[in-house]
Amino acid sequence: MTPHRFPIIVYYEDTDMAGVVYYANYLRYIERARSTIVEEMGLDQNAMREKDIVFVITRVEADYIAPARMADRLEVVTTHQAASPVRWTFDQEVQRDGQVLFRAHVVAVTMTTEGKSMRLPAEIRAAIAK
Repeated sequence: MTPHRFPIIVYYEDTDMAGVVYYANYLRYIERARSTIVEEMGLDQNAMREKDIVFVITRVEADYIAPARMADRLEVVTTHQAASPVRWTFDQEVQRDGQVLFRAHVVAVTMTTEGKSMRLPAEIRAAIAK
């Protein structure tokens, strides 16, 4: 699978008092990349919610490797797969000019809006497999 690439520009509001990207913002960056992947796959999360299906993140393993700073141009590089009938996994890196600054492994599942676990619907598994 070809990695998905999502550009990010670091703004002043993304940084802490030391002038580096605040650690929690990396989670926001990788979330934006995943949301874009879902949209580009043609999956409408609002329509899914109307059918009582939502994505839920159940696990994040993260490594902070090097800092990013204001005005840096970053790229979130993501590979993903349906790891089982119930799990969609993502391996994501935030890079600056090819240097890995942050790395995460993320596990998503589908649930009902009331929080009941469910298998990934067939149309979602098919979209992931493309």
